[in-house]
Amino acid sequence: MPSPALPDDRLLDDLLDVALDAARRAGALLRDGRPVDLGVAGTKSSPVDVVTEMDIASEKLVLELITERRPQDAYLGEEGAERPGTSGVRWVVDPLDGTVNYLYGLPSWAVSVAAEVDGRAAVGVVYAPARGELFHAVLGRGARLDGRPISARPAPPWGQALIGTGFNYVQTVRVRQAEVLLALMPEVRDVRRGGAAAVDLCDVAAGRLDGYYERGLAAWDRAAGCLIAAEAGALIGGRPGHGPDGELTVAAVPGVYEPLQERLAALRAWAD
Repeated sequence: MPSPALPDDRLLDDLLDVALDAARRAGALLRDGRPVDLGVAGTKSSPVDVVTEMDIASEKLVLELITERRPQDAYLGEEGAERPGTSGVRWVVDPLDGTVNYLYGLPSWAVSVAAEVDGRAAVGVVYAPARGELFHAVLGRGARLDGRPISARPAPPWGQALIGTGFNYVQTVRVRQAEVLLALMPEVRDVRRGGAAAVDLCDVAAGRLDGYYERGLAAWDRAAGCLIAAEAGALIGGRPGHGPDGELTVAAVPGVYEPLQERLAALRAWAD
């Protein structure tokens, strides 16, 4: 079956312009407006899955910008903003990915903005202000870091692969994830846990990780980062025969993706 046609170039250019503007403005707000006494404004899936006032302020900024520039588009954001649209475009936004890192003053956090056209990710931007890095990708045009083309690294042997992962905030799921990690870790070079899925996916794209997997990612966690990694040459999927979803997301260079997905399937990494 032939691949679906790419969206119109003018539409892609407009979506990229909006996504870059939204990510930069929200990132600047988060970087420059962080209160010294920043505290927790609420919790989500568990008492340790936190929301700060800055998560909410960032989403408000992004939603208002997109509404002004493209009022007919649909929108889905992590902090509860959701609306239908009539244009065939849907924005999928994490206004602050890596909230716990941000709360503690760690640098691995980002604004993640993706635009889907007819259900297919077409534009992705991940801005990590504390790292001074802006990643973006457009479907069919490759991936870039600060305007420079990037690509995933060549595959090492499985035993020399550096793998990234993340953990859920629900205790029972986290215990199961630790069991999977315990089985996987002796087989590879090492495992990294950065704390922000969008940034981890971009690190695969930039050749800083050979692969990455995580259970429990929402659409806003993975939408932009998966497109950036794919456009950099990584393979993207989930459970065997499935795309990335809430049960499992896998992103890795060809040659590492296959054994990583195989091992995760054998370990039933998506199951309790």
